[in-house]
Amino acid sequence: MAKVKKKAVLEVKIEETAFPNMGVAYVDGHEIRVKNALPGQKVKTYLSRKRKNYYKGKLLEVLERSPLEKEVQCPHYEKCGGCSQQSIEYQLQIDNKAKQVQKLFDNFGIEDYQFLGIEPSPDIFEYRNKMEFSFGDLEKGGELQLGMHPRGRRFDIISVDSCCLVDNDFRLILTTVLNYFREQGFKKYHVQSREGYLRNLVVRKGLNTGEILVNLVTTSQIDHDPVELSKRLEKLDYKGELVGFIQTINDDFSDAVKCDELIVHYGREYYYEELLGLKFKVKPFSFFQPNTLGAEKLYSIVKEFLGDADDKLVYDLYCGTGTIGQIVASNAKEVVGIEIVEEAVEMAKENAELNGLDNCRFIAGDVLEKIDKLAKKPDLIIIDPPRAGIHPKALPKIIDFACDEMVYVSCNPRTLAPNLKEFQDAGYLVEKVKCVDMFPHTAHVETVVRLFKIK
Repeated sequence: MAKVKKKAVLEVKIEETAFPNMGVAYVDGHEIRVKNALPGQKVKTYLSRKRKNYYKGKLLEVLERSPLEKEVQCPHYEKCGGCSQQSIEYQLQIDNKAKQVQKLFDNFGIEDYQFLGIEPSPDIFEYRNKMEFSFGDLEKGGELQLGMHPRGRRFDIISVDSCCLVDNDFRLILTTVLNYFREQGFKKYHVQSREGYLRNLVVRKGLNTGEILVNLVTTSQIDHDPVELSKRLEKLDYKGELVGFIQTINDDFSDAVKCDELIVHYGREYYYEELLGLKFKVKPFSFFQPNTLGAEKLYSIVKEFLGDADDKLVYDLYCGTGTIGQIVASNAKEVVGIEIVEEAVEMAKENAELNGLDNCRFIAGDVLEKIDKLAKKPDLIIIDPPRAGIHPKALPKIIDFACDEMVYVSCNPRTLAPNLKEFQDAGYLVEKVKCVDMFPHTAHVETVVRLFKIK
């Protein structure tokens, strides 16, 4: 076996997992972490980086399957990068996620909390209400594809017309759009040459309402009216209902979906979804939890952790479109939300009005700056930051409120754990923790934490 050093190629046995989705092996006292490797697998790995306490390896080949693996439902699984754990029994998936969160907490010295386990997703297949597919090819000049990046191939695309994470309405739409553009002979947008027309297809569906919004993302390099495509989409045999077909013109050089111009070809540019008895209007670029039924579980836990909100002032920091704040607003005296994305704030205001909530106020701006404008001490604080966690300069300001109770909702345990350590050092007790699986067959996990101020 080659010596453990950077750029070495080794064959290793995966013994355990670390967040996020890293298989862990030990060779000659060295820890090696291999992304997407599963416990029990024997893999060939290239040691691409040397970290302080471990080597980071790139998965080159699975030499032996894990005894934990089973046959998978999705025909794209072996190649597609959208899922990484579908070959593992679902209970083992969520058990591993829960253990990884607890291990991170242990590493940061989070103490004396009650761990309430992990809430499984109500559905483990066809659970997503949004998919962002990309146009591309599998080889230079090859046939047009529409789907996801294959594992380890960030510049290639594989069509996923049988994807199991979405329901048949998504699959019908993908197949129809792909066939149309293959017939028409249109080309993908090439990032390096900055030439081409087709960029993305974003499909969103209200899983509780059945409303479907289709968003075709292109450049402005070709003046094409997709009237025939619109007619084909309108005639499909949906389980739900197509309420809008729109086109986003995006001439930005990056891969991100941005909007220079929005064209409505059919219906409207938004759809409605329902959560826990409330109705939400969702626009093309609004954030909304991708797992509708999972979101209902997540927000129910948040509401439970908040406890009695009657006649209390609630600050909802990093509030997005205000979904959580509105769900707890019926019992609160007032909810004040802060969100940096202006469109999200406008949607929060519109949805609060839609739901008849007159005790919600939403502020557009950075939490770091806008928190200084909040003069009153809140009774409860909800924190739901992006993956990067709470801004280092905003965290002391939140602590300075000396609020008795807080609930932290995190989509990234790696930033949650150090944030909790700072709260703990400032006199807060991490009382209880519960994980929620919003993304079956992937490494992602949501975590809800209740903190209270030690008197």
